[in-house]
Amino acid sequence: MAKTFITDRELRFGDCDISGTAYFPSYLNLLNGVNEEFWAHIGYPWHEIIWKERWGTPTVHLTCDFSIPSLFGQTLTFELRVVRVGRSSVTFKHDISCAGEKRWNSTQVLAASDLDKHTSIPWPDAVRATLEGYLEPQ
Repeated sequence: MAKTFITDRELRFGDCDISGTAYFPSYLNLLNGVNEEFWAHIGYPWHEIIWKERWGTPTVHLTCDFSIPSLFGQTLTFELRVVRVGRSSVTFKHDISCAGEKRWNSTQVLAASDLDKHTSIPWPDAVRATLEGYLEPQ
């Protein structure tokens, strides 16, 4: 059974433009924070894998569709699902809502990367097993 990682983020003043509407670059920064929280949740906090193990998970592909604007002070709910695990990549599907109303979604591909050689690497076996535990059935 696939698992969904769910977390909330409040839109702060710095996330919005002068009209109080969420600014899309801030959305991507929030999304990155959700990713970081997910990796810590599954046992691979970035500060450990980056500094101690010397591998990371850079984004190699990202698409976003925006449905309805979000405003300063609103709380967004991020739902992260794993939809594909490759040899050295993982595809996340993000659905973002506010009070049950869809605001935007994203599909994101991250790659396992050796931070010293700047090349992709296969997922370590334990990481692959953990990601596959979140994999959505096809």
